[in-house]
Amino acid sequence: MTKTEAGVQPAPARPEPRPKQGWWLAAYYRVAFYVCVLVWLLSCLAWSLPASLLVRIVPRRPGERIGQFMIMAGFRWFLFVMRATGVLRVDLGALDALRRDGGIVIAPNHPTMLDAVLIISRLPRVVCITKASLWGSWTLGGGIRMAGYMPNDAPLPMIRRAADAVRGGSQLLIFPEGSRTGRPPVDRLHRSFALMARAAGAPVQAVLIEADSPYLSRGWPLFRRPVLPLVYRVRLGERFEVGADADAGVARLEQHFRRELPQAPAA
Repeated sequence: MTKTEAGVQPAPARPEPRPKQGWWLAAYYRVAFYVCVLVWLLSCLAWSLPASLLVRIVPRRPGERIGQFMIMAGFRWFLFVMRATGVLRVDLGALDALRRDGGIVIAPNHPTMLDAVLIISRLPRVVCITKASLWGSWTLGGGIRMAGYMPNDAPLPMIRRAADAVRGGSQLLIFPEGSRTGRPPVDRLHRSFALMARAAGAPVQAVLIEADSPYLSRGWPLFRRPVLPLVYRVRLGERFEVGADADAGVARLEQHFRRELPQAPAA
């Protein structure tokens, strides 16, 4: 059995219940939250619009490198704002161990829409499987096209393109649940990640994400303010080879998630 160099990282101690906030702190968080939402929208637009033009004139390979770096930098800037305002508390240092690991499939669980932002903000050479609907988005469409991301609307071409990208040294980010978790700790996994890893001859790196808030979980809209601050825990899980039996790889990852993640959302 192959794992990360340091093995599966242990879960940190659960935080103490949050004390009741005073009116002044609640008022501050109300303003800070909407400032962060505005920063998110403006930052995405600031890159997506020029990227929509650049993707037509910049050669594909250097264009993808530029696009991937710009998304990483933009997400890192957004998280800096969230942390500086106190809206977000998270330590992403565990992901830095993956920065030089080209040719891997990164497979996290998916409690909220922020998961991709957290992971991509630390890794400069990520390609991602995205919802096809995002390709028409004003805020994200141009950036994801330039970065060489892949829509999920055509399974066989998607698997071939993803395997080619991984063989070329990129890191593939795919959420095996397919969408945000509906029944914690994890929904049933799809086979796509295992087929891509097998086709590329690449290992699968599990990433374990825990969120203390339901913000941006399934059905939670962007502008609906949660209780703040948001507290996330991100750690590396098991690394393994899929082998000839893709279904066995799917079962192995799902069992790993169920064993390592809390069985119910934090209160």
